[in-house]
Amino acid sequence: MKKALIVRGGWEGHEPLKVSQLFTDILQENGFEVEISETLDAFLDQDKLEQLDLIIPHYTMSKITNEQAQPVANAVASGVGLAGIHGGMCDAFRDHVGWQFLTGSQWVAHPGNDGVEHEVEIKATSSPITEGIGNFTVKTEHYYLHVDPVVEVLATTRFPLIDGPHAANGPVDMPVVYTKRWGKGRIFYCSLGHHADVLEVEPPRTIMGRGFVWAAAGKHAE
Repeated sequence: MKKALIVRGGWEGHEPLKVSQLFTDILQENGFEVEISETLDAFLDQDKLEQLDLIIPHYTMSKITNEQAQPVANAVASGVGLAGIHGGMCDAFRDHVGWQFLTGSQWVAHPGNDGVEHEVEIKATSSPITEGIGNFTVKTEHYYLHVDPVVEVLATTRFPLIDGPHAANGPVDMPVVYTKRWGKGRIFYCSLGHHADVLEVEPPRTIMGRGFVWAAAGKHAE
């Protein structure tokens, strides 16, 4: 059976308990055995991490040491998948550039805060994560990211919707869902998920499940 580790914590506003339970349900539906930890020290044991198929961090606005972060990067490079959402993965450790280099982006703003209705546009790719899924609308935070240019963008959203100084730059398509490679490992990220209910509905729930499966499959890929 495939093995996944969820490490949850940080800011309670991102509902780490509810989101991790949703992740557990999705993972179990896809044949994973799931372990949940509430301490970043779960990352210290690199040998154990390398026995996993998937690591899912959901730990917002916190701090991580190099001793905790490096085993994750090493495990992913060896083939273990890494997957996450929203601030739980890409606003986890604002002062750790190594983590941002690994995960592929860092949150910097959400103009209009929560409750901004916006469209998610699915891009034309060969990825199984978004195959057969059409554009959809969500009402939640509109995430503006600083993004690694190497990522494969699977879905985007258009800025600006809310007026502000950033609007002077004109329209820009911001990644919402992307994948990335790190050594032998696969990385999946979705910027949706301010609260658990954003991911409980379709198609975000299907995208998450497929993303988890895709990331974990890298360990056994040729």
